[in-house]
Amino acid sequence: MSQDRQTARTSEAPDGELAARAATGDSSAFEVLMRRHNRTLFRTARAILRNDAEAEDALQEAYLQAYRALPGFRAEARFGTWLVRIVANEALVRLRKEARRAQIVPMQSADATAGLEELPDDPMEQRPEPSAERAQMRRLLETRIDALPDAYRTVFVLRAVEELSVQETAAVLQIPEATVRTRFFRARSLLREALAQQIDLAYADAFAFAGDRCDRIVAAVLARLLRC
Repeated sequence: MSQDRQTARTSEAPDGELAARAATGDSSAFEVLMRRHNRTLFRTARAILRNDAEAEDALQEAYLQAYRALPGFRAEARFGTWLVRIVANEALVRLRKEARRAQIVPMQSADATAGLEELPDDPMEQRPEPSAERAQMRRLLETRIDALPDAYRTVFVLRAVEELSVQETAAVLQIPEATVRTRFFRARSLLREALAQQIDLAYADAFAFAGDRCDRIVAAVLARLLRC
């Protein structure tokens, strides 16, 4: 089999097969697994830690833990959920350590505008104005998600952003499914309220007239009056 065909076969192989190969020391198989699950795992860590750099560190540590634990992975389990649980546990451990440190030395809050990974490109994004508007809306949404209480934020990201099922989210966070449903419903309600308030505040600025537009119209009228 040619190298290209071997690479293609690896990239298309199911998680279970790749995990089994990685458990025997196949680094190329583990690389495919990392690339396949990177976005979901990063978003999971960031939902808990609210900091890009901390989330990356937690993700790297979680991958090392997963690699060491691969021989014990049971193929009947969903590999992606297994990975999410590992990274969530690592992020939660870091969050608890950070909370204990904060009790001794106050820490600055995480940057609320740091955000989720870029959404996939589409034709609208190729034009500057829609791209800027999309980026602005994304930053607003990221800020509001970051402002959610910890328990609600993590559930919301796993359910709404990464589209994990109620059962998978409950397994990852080790909470009852009913709690997942309740927290997700509450998170969506809080987001709606926050976004609605933001829109209400923006009404006063809609179709702004001050500044250049006002000066331009006044100057034009005055110029025409002088000609009368």
